[in-house]
Amino acid sequence: MPTWRAERAPHQPDWPTGPDIVAVETELAGYPPLVAPRECDRLRGRLADVSLGRAMLLQGGDCAETFAKATPASVRGKLRCLREMAVILACASGLGVVQVGRIAGQYAKPRSRPVETRDGVTLPSYLGDAVNDVEFTEDARRIDPYRLLRTYRSSADTLDEISALIGHDGIDLTALHEQIREMAARGPRNERHQELIEKISVALRFLAGYAGADSDLRAPDFYSSHEALLLNYETALVRTDPRTGDDYGSSGHLLWIGERTRQPDGAHVAFAARVRNPVAVKLGPTARPEEALALAERLDPDREPGRLTFIARLGADRVRDLLPPLVERVRDSGSPAIWICDPMHGNTITAPDGHKTRHFDDILREVRGFFAVHHELGTHAGGLHLELTGEDVTECVGSSGVGFDDLATRYESACDPRLNHDQSLHLALELAMVFEDQAAENRRTACAVSRTS
Repeated sequence: MPTWRAERAPHQPDWPTGPDIVAVETELAGYPPLVAPRECDRLRGRLADVSLGRAMLLQGGDCAETFAKATPASVRGKLRCLREMAVILACASGLGVVQVGRIAGQYAKPRSRPVETRDGVTLPSYLGDAVNDVEFTEDARRIDPYRLLRTYRSSADTLDEISALIGHDGIDLTALHEQIREMAARGPRNERHQELIEKISVALRFLAGYAGADSDLRAPDFYSSHEALLLNYETALVRTDPRTGDDYGSSGHLLWIGERTRQPDGAHVAFAARVRNPVAVKLGPTARPEEALALAERLDPDREPGRLTFIARLGADRVRDLLPPLVERVRDSGSPAIWICDPMHGNTITAPDGHKTRHFDDILREVRGFFAVHHELGTHAGGLHLELTGEDVTECVGSSGVGFDDLATRYESACDPRLNHDQSLHLALELAMVFEDQAAENRRTACAVSRTS
C-alpha cells in the first residue's frame, strides 16, 4: 500500500521532536470513524448527478473553524444559510442542489509565511486550531500535536449537531420569502430583477404549500468537507470498509487538496489517490492545463462521475482567460470531473485599516465569468465553493451595507473574510439572474435556428 510518507509533504507543521505526535496518531487510529463509507458513497452518487449536468454543488462554511465557535448556534446558522441559498438556486435553475459544508474538520490552514511579526515581536504563524491558537502569545502559538485530539472531538460534536438538525430543523419558507423581498427592495429595481424575484416567490409559495401549514421545508442530506492538509491526522483516520476492502478517509465525506499542496507527485495527492471518498483539488492562477490533466489521471483514472471535483480560484480579472484551457484539456481527455467556482480566494484585498477583505462586486464578477465560460464551452458549471457564515459579521465589503469603515464592527474570522448571511443570499439571487440570462440566450438561439431550418 503506497503511503504519503514516501512523497513530498509541504505545509506540514514542524511537530516537536519526541514521541508525542506518534502517540497522538496511535490514539486517533483507535477512534471510531467520523463518517461512514456508505455516506461517502452516497455523496459520490449525488456528485455524479452534478457531473452529468443534473444537479449543482453548493459548498460553504468557515475559512477556518475554531474550537470556541463550534457551537450549536453557529452550526445551525451555517446550515440554514446554505439551505436557503440552495432553495433559491434550485428554484431558479430547476436543478437539484447538493449541499456540502466546509465544516467539522476545517481546523488547519496553510500559510504563506511561517512566522508573523507584530510590534517587533515575531512568533510562529497561526496554522489553525488543530495546530496552535490564534492568540498572539508565545504559549498560544506553540505547535501542539495534542490539539489533533481536540480537533477530532470538536468535529465529532459538530457532526452530532448536524445529524440532530437534519430532518428536524427545516427552512421557514415564509420567512425566506419575506427576506428575499426585502433584499429586492434594497437592490436595483429594474424590471428583469423584479421578474426573477416574483418567479422565486411563486416557487417558494408552492413549496410552502407543499410543506404544509407550518411552511417548514425539511432539508436533503448534508455532507461535511475540509482541506485534507494535516497528513498525520488524515492518515490516522483512514478506515477500511469491510464490505469492499476499500480505504476511506473517515475525517469527512469530501476531502480536498489545496492550491499549495496539489503537486501531482506530492504527498497530498498520493493520500487522496488512496482513499475512496469523493475528492477535490483547488486550481489557482498558476495551474496549467497539463497539471490539471495529470491530477485527473492520478485521482480518477477510471473516469468515474462524482469522484473528482476541480475548484477553480482564479480571480475576477483572470477567470475568463485562464479557465477555458483548463476545462477544455480535462474535458477532451474524457474526464467527467466536476468544475465549481471559488470566487473568494483570488479576490482578497487589504482594507485601509489593514483588515483582509473581499469586495462583493469582485466575488460576483468571478462567479459570472466562471458561468459564462462554461456556457460558451457548452460544459456544465457545477456550482460554488464559498467562505460564509450564517452570522451578521462585517468581513466582506460592497453588499449588505458593509463598507471599509464597518469592518472592525464584527470582524470575527480567524483567518480570511467570509460572506455574512445577507451577502450569501444576495449572491444566490445574483447567480439566479445568471441562470435567467443564459436561459433567455438559449431561447433566442433556438428560435434563430428554427427560423433558418
